[in-house]
Amino acid sequence: MTAIASRSVIRASITLLTRSRFWAFLALVSSVGLGQDSIRHSYLVLGAKTAIIGEDGVATWEYSGGSRDGFVLPNGNVLLAYSDRVEEVTREKKVVFQYKLDAANREIGTAQRLYNGNTLITELGAKPRLLEVDGTAKIQLEVPLQPETDNAHMQTRMARQLRNGNYLVPHLLAFSVKEYACDGTVLRTIKTDLASIGGRPAENWPFTAIRLDSGNTLVSLTHGNKAVEFNPNGEIVWQINNEDVGGLFKDPCGSQRLANGNTVVGSHAANTGVSMVEVTPEKKIVWTSDHPLAAGVHHFQILTTNGKAEPGMPLK
Repeated sequence: MTAIASRSVIRASITLLTRSRFWAFLALVSSVGLGQDSIRHSYLVLGAKTAIIGEDGVATWEYSGGSRDGFVLPNGNVLLAYSDRVEEVTREKKVVFQYKLDAANREIGTAQRLYNGNTLITELGAKPRLLEVDGTAKIQLEVPLQPETDNAHMQTRMARQLRNGNYLVPHLLAFSVKEYACDGTVLRTIKTDLASIGGRPAENWPFTAIRLDSGNTLVSLTHGNKAVEFNPNGEIVWQINNEDVGGLFKDPCGSQRLANGNTVVGSHAANTGVSMVEVTPEKKIVWTSDHPLAAGVHHFQILTTNGKAEPGMPLK
């Protein structure tokens, strides 16, 4: 049926509807669309399972589970962080880079490939630190962290290097996202225990912190079941919580801001059902994933949207 014919059928149908039923019909037409494609994504999932899922829902690549963080690199390889190591692996599952946890610490939290070719890694434990290591896994830079707790598992998670060379590091039990200089100086702190979002009783533990092009910072708050955007003064300018998504957030750990302005949030505690939700700035749900390989997702990377690659360094 052509688009013109479709519109003719719709107009004819509308004349048969009562005024009250018209709006329900219009909503249905809007949700289905007139020949417009719905949102489709391919994406990397990291967590209980490690996999790349295509836009058709078919897994194109699978690897060892238990991953915490990772990226699909421009060369097609996948950088993965586990609790005891960081690996770069090819699509043929050949390990071409590996860094192992230092004996002085207990866990690795994250990994990011930097523009200079080094790999950013965080270690948690008695010596919490951020590292830059080169292609031979030799440490080139060490930045001591200030997590404000001896609980290694809760010291930090998704650290990222910023364009200015500083590092953005979320500290869960400190209820703080701290920006560090290369010498370990804390230059700025964003607090996540604000009274307006429930204070510390709400357990708004920062997990993933993303510096946006606007200068704002998007933070996923795990037990608080929300994602919040702060301006440079630490004031909330946007947020999404369980009231907005019908309770679909279950311990959201990973999040990503897409090029279209939408935000995707993953729920680590969603072992079944919907574990990933995409919302518009107006908080409308436009995409979800209930893929079995995405159950218990710790973090993720949206790779494509309707056949087009997400541009630049992923905001995740």
